[in-house]
Amino acid sequence: MMVPPLSERPVTEEDEEQFRRETAPRKYTLRQRWADYRAEVKARRPKGARARARAWLHVEPFYWGMRVTYVVLFAGAVLAVYINGVAEGWWPAWGERPTVAATTTPPIYPAPTASATASGEAAMSGGYQIGPDGVLVRPAEHAASTYTKPELPEEAKENTERGAELAAEHYLATLSYAWNTGDTQSLASLSAEGVPFADGHIEAINRLYANGWAYGNQAKVTDIVTVEPVAEEEGAQPNTIGVDFRVTTTNGVSCKEQKIVISKEEYTIGFALWMTWQDGRWLVTDGYIPHEN
Repeated sequence: MMVPPLSERPVTEEDEEQFRRETAPRKYTLRQRWADYRAEVKARRPKGARARARAWLHVEPFYWGMRVTYVVLFAGAVLAVYINGVAEGWWPAWGERPTVAATTTPPIYPAPTASATASGEAAMSGGYQIGPDGVLVRPAEHAASTYTKPELPEEAKENTERGAELAAEHYLATLSYAWNTGDTQSLASLSAEGVPFADGHIEAINRLYANGWAYGNQAKVTDIVTVEPVAEEEGAQPNTIGVDFRVTTTNGVSCKEQKIVISKEEYTIGFALWMTWQDGRWLVTDGYIPHEN
């Protein structure tokens, strides 16, 4: 029995080659697979925004869980970056206004503590401002720098009774200057070492200025009572001249911590000094204020 041919047309070499290409296994690359996958997904994608949204919502619970997990992880990462940025100062906290850092020198006195008023004004006591050390601030118009240091007259440098008298008056003026400024070095240079009368004044001034101040102290010589040599039998050193004069004085204003004492009343006292010529100058070697004062 003869089988009729499938086609009356004779098979050519081109047909055989085409047959071999079609029946041979394909070389399927990864790029071709990805392109085919995208084409298949695109073909399955619903047409229109509404259809796509409906398809996105209608998924299995497993995929919804995956979506929620991704959102939570992303939000956690953003929150962690935000918190770290606030801690490092990269950006201000939410709702906080950024401030410009001060570049000026900080004030000498720190800000007032709870004793200051709520309006931000400096703490006051009796009309005086309270300083950072708890001591009332000295008025600027009565600052120590407003007082002029007394100068020793040229005649007071001579070894004469007149020189001793002027040196004693200079000591009195320097004593008043020390009370008004707290400068006791100048006063100490005008007396010999170990003189109780002079050391007592220096210690009193230093105690006051340890936590206080004073101004307005005045002393004016109104009368020279005596200027005469003092005998060694009376306990004086050689070359000692006793100067006794009367002084009109005013204590002025003094402050001890936060206590103010005002004494502007004038009064007259006696003032006696022993001036001794030592090392080419007059020094106070003793002094006293008569008991009747």
